[in-house]
Amino acid sequence: MKTRKEWMMTERVIELSEHLVTAEKNRKGVKPLTEVYPDLDIHEAYQVQLMNVRRKTESGQKIIGKKIGLTSKAMQDLLGVGEPDYGHLLDTMAIENGGEITSELVLQPKVEAEIAFVLRKDLNGPTVTAEDVYEATAYVVPALEIVDSRVADWKIKLADTIADNASSGLYVLGDNKVPVRAVDLPSIQMILYKNGEEVNSGTGAAALDNPANCVAWLANKLSDYGVSLKAGEVILSGALSAAVDARPGDEFKATFNALGEVTVRFT
Repeated sequence: MKTRKEWMMTERVIELSEHLVTAEKNRKGVKPLTEVYPDLDIHEAYQVQLMNVRRKTESGQKIIGKKIGLTSKAMQDLLGVGEPDYGHLLDTMAIENGGEITSELVLQPKVEAEIAFVLRKDLNGPTVTAEDVYEATAYVVPALEIVDSRVADWKIKLADTIADNASSGLYVLGDNKVPVRAVDLPSIQMILYKNGEEVNSGTGAAALDNPANCVAWLANKLSDYGVSLKAGEVILSGALSAAVDARPGDEFKATFNALGEVTVRFT
């Protein structure tokens, strides 16, 4: 039998889930969830995320991977946390390399450059290591993540972004599939261009010293919820530099010295 507190949490999860659904339907950012309920904690926020993901899978969308956020110390310090967060990737979020993103698909997008892992084996926590990640990875590819927020003006705290599927939007994978052991992940150098001009850069080491550490963290974190990473899934391992605002007419390209490049255009 549920306690009164458990029932209240369930009611709150439903309410906050619908709060975010409203933002998507109306294509307008909503009040931060942490203003609706200032005591919203991480566990409850993940329950909101899972409820909205379940809504989408029940409507026919498919989970095809996961994303890891807040992998840089700068972003963790900004939100006052000591670990990353994660969200789900759905089949409706994939954009082809060199493709277009229309304004109807996003609210307030920003672009990040990342290294994506595609798994050939399942990863089950809670004792996954970076070496396990190497062993389980089919290949890595350059990627762009288009982060987005259903919260107005990006006025988010940690619980807000977690509930909002880790501020997921869309993502783009490059075409060059590279065996994971053929590259030194921490030393990979990335340059992000916006409309032909360099806007920032980073290395693989920006993501918890090695992007494979991010994937291991995710596999171990998911074990708390009885979830594993599955063969065939795409894992976005975390931004290598700051997110850059995107508007209609902008074109982005990220080059990776050992992986190739990936591009997308906003229309």
